[in-house]
Amino acid sequence: MKMDLLFSKSVTFVWEFMFTRSLFHTNDMIKQHQLLNELADLIDDGKVKTTLTERLEPINAANLRFAHEKLQPGRTIGKMF
Repeated sequence: MKMDLLFSKSVTFVWEFMFTRSLFHTNDMIKQHQLLNELADLIDDGKVKTTLTERLEPINAANLRFAHEKLQPGRTIGKMF
């Protein structure tokens, strides 16, 4: 799809790479450590929760077909892993 087709719809694409600081050895690399610790605390406190609703294991052809069938109608809520 061409990006200019989305212009009139005011679509925004934002890219964020979590490891930019460590990849480029920025002066504020320690901030990544602090952010991950803060997120871990929020998870431990139950303030941040997963949207995972179903876990399909093991990863094999049958489970991939099953996942595709469930996702195809577009009514799935949450994440499937």
